[in-house]
Amino acid sequence: MLERLSGWGRHPVVEAQQSFSEDLASITEDASLTRGLARSYGDSSLPLPGARAANSTRADRILSFCDDTGVLRVEAGFTLEEMVRVFLPRRWVTPVTPGTQFVTVGGMVASDVHGKNHHVEGCFGQHVLSLRLRVADGRILEIGPENEPHLFCATIGGMGLTGHILEVVMQMKRVSSPWIYGESERVESLEELVGKLRSASAEWPYTMSWVDSMQRGKSLGRGIVMKGRWADAHEAPSDPPAEKKRLEFPVDFPGWVLAPWSMRAFNLAYFYKHVPRQKRGILHPLTFFYPLDIVGQWNRVYGKRGFVQYQCVLPVDGDSELCRRFFETLSRAKVGSFLTVVKDCGAEGRGMLSFPRPGISVALDLPMRGEDTQAAVDALNEVVLSSGGRIYLAKDSLTRPDHFTEMEGDRLTEWNRVRRLWDPSGRIKSAQSVRLLGDES
Repeated sequence: MLERLSGWGRHPVVEAQQSFSEDLASITEDASLTRGLARSYGDSSLPLPGARAANSTRADRILSFCDDTGVLRVEAGFTLEEMVRVFLPRRWVTPVTPGTQFVTVGGMVASDVHGKNHHVEGCFGQHVLSLRLRVADGRILEIGPENEPHLFCATIGGMGLTGHILEVVMQMKRVSSPWIYGESERVESLEELVGKLRSASAEWPYTMSWVDSMQRGKSLGRGIVMKGRWADAHEAPSDPPAEKKRLEFPVDFPGWVLAPWSMRAFNLAYFYKHVPRQKRGILHPLTFFYPLDIVGQWNRVYGKRGFVQYQCVLPVDGDSELCRRFFETLSRAKVGSFLTVVKDCGAEGRGMLSFPRPGISVALDLPMRGEDTQAAVDALNEVVLSSGGRIYLAKDSLTRPDHFTEMEGDRLTEWNRVRRLWDPSGRIKSAQSVRLLGDES
């Protein structure tokens, strides 16, 4: 039966099918794609209209765990939320976590997620030891760095297009306590923010910043720099962190709510509520890593038309004015960013199409306003292209194929070569692969 499916941005929407089963191997036999909790923002988790996707969320078991080594084997539908619930009280964590815990481990591999500590730990794929994968001809393979290494590296960050991920073996990390010690500071300009973010990354394992992208002139890019580490045992409370209660967002906001004046008001309030200018102390880990998860269905703020999350990485070492040029381009667009996050990125990962590279990552939430939003993405992509940067496929829904091909260059050529070795007829595909990669619709 057909149902309306979308990513977390609620744009685009397709009518397609989903199959659910605890036996993920059985329902992937003739599926065009595997889909988890659909927290990627655009069309990467969407099958083509009328096609069928295998949904992994019922295949969510822990298959093995070694408390001596921290090696964990799980089914692809096992969620990060459950990983946190089970392992954090035992002082084991995933070395890399994205900004929400409502994702599957299979999705973390497919997107090769990164977090606030990319400059230290890299992407999630750096900590994946092996995968169980159903390839397009139906075979189920165990792959890793020593067994089909090219397929393994193409699958990490490959957006589920090289095969159906069935199981994941990963390396967990032991931490000193289940609490975070954090510091934050309000800064008055983009240059100060980027400078303090990058200097913090030299000393702190977790860093990020929120940016007020609605300002102009000298105040453009002012914001809050945040940094953290796992608290030492003597600093942390004796009790483990309590579960956080979630609030459900009740309705879709009407479109007029996200007018420029309301975005400016939100950013202004968020900036000035950070009192005093510098803060430090013990933080709940869910508050630090997943601040938006406390509000269920927060994407309804953007109304029924949805929104686009646009994320790019800018290699700022080669151009000190690049960040300002990027934000000035955004300020000239007819759509503003309700929420803007800037992070520091380290070296490239092992995934052939993994997103981060050394530089500054910028993530924007842009209300979907048709051609105005498309024009904003086009203009931002021109800046990214001119700098040698790239965009994140897990967030994308509007990048044009010629922009993407030029950004990726030889990386995309090699990834396509490996993909076609294992799927010459193009059986595994998504709405995104048709839009960006030229797959047949």
